[in-house]
Amino acid sequence: MDSENKLGDYLRARRALVRPQDAGLPEDGPRRVPGLRRDEVALLTGVSTDYYIRLEQGRERRPSDQVLRSIASALRLDAAAAEHLFRLGLPVLGERAAPTRTVAPELLRLMDGMPDVPAFLVGAAQDVLGANAMARELYRGFARFDNLLRMIFLDPYARSFYSDWDTVARCAVDNLRASSSQFPADGRIERIAGELALHSPAFANLWARYEVRPRTREKKHFVHPGVGELRLHFETFAVAAAPGQHLSVYSAEPGSTSHDGLVLLRRLADQAAAASGGARQDMASEAGDARS
Repeated sequence: MDSENKLGDYLRARRALVRPQDAGLPEDGPRRVPGLRRDEVALLTGVSTDYYIRLEQGRERRPSDQVLRSIASALRLDAAAAEHLFRLGLPVLGERAAPTRTVAPELLRLMDGMPDVPAFLVGAAQDVLGANAMARELYRGFARFDNLLRMIFLDPYARSFYSDWDTVARCAVDNLRASSSQFPADGRIERIAGELALHSPAFANLWARYEVRPRTREKKHFVHPGVGELRLHFETFAVAAAPGQHLSVYSAEPGSTSHDGLVLLRRLADQAAAASGGARQDMASEAGDARS
């Protein structure tokens, strides 16, 4: 859903987020547009205004490493945002193996071997590729446990499930931007972003900010209908053998009410598994009766 001039789009979005006083420039009254002007970025970067304009317009496509470093400093980019800038400005850095949706059976066994904590596997576009019983129980209230971004922005249940929905939504979009930087040619990411921008104004507004922040660890505050409040620690691990895949695991502080909540969640997961197994057995019996 982004234009072909991805570097220019990124530069425009990011300079709009920098206040002149934050960049050490004097305030000169009201401005027609927020953030820095192009001539101010050029001044801070040490290049001519004409060169910077050509860079934003896509007429200059070979910026040097030094210029990109100066721009990153002028726009006050953190490490993740600066890396995204370099991937756009130096395309060779953007070459990565294509993300994979194939899940190794060993990963499924690993998740099932963690019966006391929710664990699930997501792909580069935040598709849920696998989950253990605890994770399925944690997210049971959603219509579909298939893509975290769709769940957050398109399922009304998300507003009650996430007590800090605004923070969760922003982090999810920033994480998708990080994935798009690592896998710039991935059509799945583009399709998810396009679908959400079409159906969710909230997503479209956040996506247009071009914030880049890969998800690594967070504090999560859920409200589960069967358990109540859960304050969990979230940790994610990149799967080295599967580009784009990340294993996500939740845990609770020992002795906390949230730890007790996970114990109750485990009981609910076991009950759901038993009921599901019983239903499958009944269906198998009926099928056998029909054949006899």
